Amino acid sequence: MINVNLRPDLKRKRARRPVTGALEGFRGLGSKIKDPVLLVAVLSWVGVLGWLAFVFVGTTRELSALTPQLEHSRAENRRFKAFLTEKRRQETVRDSLVAQITTIRTVDGDRYVWPHLLDEVTRALPAYTWLVDLGPASANSSAHPAAPAPAAAPAAKGAGAKDTAGPAPAPAIQFEVNGRTVDIQAYTRFLRQLEASPWITDVTPVSAQTVVEKDRPVTAFTIRGTFKQADSAYIKTVPLSQSVR
Repeated sequence: MINVNLRPDLKRKRARRPVTGALEGFRGLGSKIKDPVLLVAVLSWVGVLGWLAFVFVGTTRELSALTPQLEHSRAENRRFKAFLTEKRRQETVRDSLVAQITTIRTVDGDRYVWPHLLDEVTRALPAYTWLVDLGPASANSSAHPAAPAPAAAPAAKGAGAKDTAGPAPAPAIQFEVNGRTVDIQAYTRFLRQLEASPWITDVTPVSAQTVVEKDRPVTAFTIRGTFKQADSAYIKTVPLSQSVR
């Protein structure tokens, strides 16, 4: 069978390359557009659209990269928020405990002063010596009538320290000891042992004279001192309850 091509140009156009056809189409478009302003506007819109596409692709890529960091930051925020909430709760509990301890120290500050003072005086008491009276120092004592005055200043100073540095220790208390001894050396030994106590200061002999009791001459003495809070190194604590096996 013989085929005759009546349109030889159509076969040639179909055989051309696509790139060549596109270039020729652009050339034909340039020849068709006679207004240069319109051409510039079209090219500008093409550039703007290309730039917007580039920005959109870059922003999408950056957002995809930052999403894991955002989730990690949110997790850290939740963790630190829980930590701060627990910290505030612990601080509230601590402040409550400090207030309760301050109240207890204020109530019990001078509760055991006199038992402790009796313990210190008894420990310092030598042999052949006994006590007749132990109590607060009287303001109108015959000897050293102005002795209680120096103790007022430390007491006021302790009150000021209580306001600024928490609860103050037991207040300084002046006391007098009236006793008897059959040995004058025991009297001087009693004075030295009282001065050696970390809880007693300003030990002063008020009077010492010989009296007759039960047909025996003895030395009656009066000693004045001040009870103060000792250093924490001398304080020993024991549990309130202890199991015995």
